[in-house]
Amino acid sequence: MTSYHPRTELETHHVSNQPPPFEDANLFKTDAALKGAVEHHGGASHVDALSEFGARCGSAETIEWARLANENPPKLKSFDRYGHRLDEVEFHPAYHQLMKLGLEAGVSSAAWTAKEAGHLYHAALIYLMGQADGGVCCPMSMTYAVVPALRKEPDIAKEWEPRVTTPAYDQRFIPATEKHAATMGMAMTEKQGGSDIRANTTRATAIGSSAYELVGHKWFCSAPMCDAFLTLAQTQAGVTCFLVPRWRPDGARNAFHIMRLKDKLGDRSNASSEIEYHGAFARRVGAEGQGVKTIIDMVQHTRLDCIVGSASGMRAALTQALWHCAHRTAFQKKLIDQPAMAMVLSDLTLESEAATALAFRIARAFDHAASDEQEAAFMRLATPIAKYWICKRQPGVVYEALECHGGAGFVEDGVMARQFRQSPLNAIWEGSGNVIALDILRAIARAPESLNAVRSEIHSARGNNAHLDQHILRLEDWFKPGALNEGTARAFAEDMALALQAAALHQSAPDTVFDGFCNARLDPEARSLAYGAITAKIDAVQIISRASPF
Repeated sequence: MTSYHPRTELETHHVSNQPPPFEDANLFKTDAALKGAVEHHGGASHVDALSEFGARCGSAETIEWARLANENPPKLKSFDRYGHRLDEVEFHPAYHQLMKLGLEAGVSSAAWTAKEAGHLYHAALIYLMGQADGGVCCPMSMTYAVVPALRKEPDIAKEWEPRVTTPAYDQRFIPATEKHAATMGMAMTEKQGGSDIRANTTRATAIGSSAYELVGHKWFCSAPMCDAFLTLAQTQAGVTCFLVPRWRPDGARNAFHIMRLKDKLGDRSNASSEIEYHGAFARRVGAEGQGVKTIIDMVQHTRLDCIVGSASGMRAALTQALWHCAHRTAFQKKLIDQPAMAMVLSDLTLESEAATALAFRIARAFDHAASDEQEAAFMRLATPIAKYWICKRQPGVVYEALECHGGAGFVEDGVMARQFRQSPLNAIWEGSGNVIALDILRAIARAPESLNAVRSEIHSARGNNAHLDQHILRLEDWFKPGALNEGTARAFAEDMALALQAAALHQSAPDTVFDGFCNARLDPEARSLAYGAITAKIDAVQIISRASPF
């Protein structure tokens, strides 16, 4: 937050040529790529609400909350002063302000309560919220994504769905039956298995028709202050999904022990933990032995948020770089007017716009999947492809945007260091690169129609750019016998993602951006391994002007 009338006339020099803080900006109105994607994909009715929320997320007050929440990370309270077990997490008040802002706006609930384009609306809300602070988006995302899994068990859905789809935040640590609204998380991975969740050793013992007690551990449990969690445990039938509330039905604290909070690289406003179940009360969700199948819909929805979150992180970093370069002078010119810097900024803009365009094209597929088989098939394969590629691109974009600030970007006074630490998270969350690449192969093998849907989407943009047409022809090599396998899955994901991004830009972005992306990313002779080193013909001035937050 801007300090009131700081001194500029110092004893040794006059403070000048420093950009003003980027604050009190409407993050929706100043983002042409976001506005275009929302309106093109059926979200026009949400524009006013998104504009209001964009102003809140870009306000000086919210920026200050984000700073305080990250500089004062959560603390574990295992016991009270008398030795009673608590397993609670304490947060700075700024964290609660951020949670209230996002949840009351509908970040978790809008997908399920909006009259139209609910998932698109949710995606836009979390895209804006992430630019304020990515950490608080984690519990919001899981609360959004849990709904499809809850619906596998109608009695549980009847009880819990109204709580997680209420646009409110109730920070009190009391039974969910006494709260205005609830949040929900997940705890799946264990030390010995990691992504191989079938290797889980947590055991479930039945104590009723659908009630169980769990004994075991979870290596990663994000947002342990949530009111309940979906988790996996072994029964005689195999891996099964369970709902574990923080409170037992009789009002006693559940045996959900938080062993420690993770000391993480980034995402520091959010609490992540290691937990143990010591006879924890749980309710089965879905059939015994079908835990992976039950929880996969939640995973698919959180993967959408990983994609959107990385697009959001790119936009946040790009905005900071554009703002800095527009206000700082070097060698008698604004940085943004220097040809070398203009190439860097325009290249970063193309990356950001392509990520945003594809993220919201996939969000549209989530909205129509239930009624449109083609959209459902597209969603199944396009989601892991985009998750693999867009999330991997975020750290590079954030780093280059940080470098645009010079040494000022490398200090903790600003936001770039925090953004950089946050940037690898989405590529790891819900499956790191190899896991996602292998899931792409499984999707093609189990649902060949998903590949047909993705290829149809790509081919719909043919004839509009020569480099895209050539790239589409090269894609056919992947479908020759033996070309696509576990060792080549990453390369396949990259090639398909680039084509999907081009197709998405053709739908929702102007030709300047579409052609610029195709020329810079799909021409093998013009591509570069570093941002700003492309030799492609692009309209840098127009591309930067469209993306500028001022």
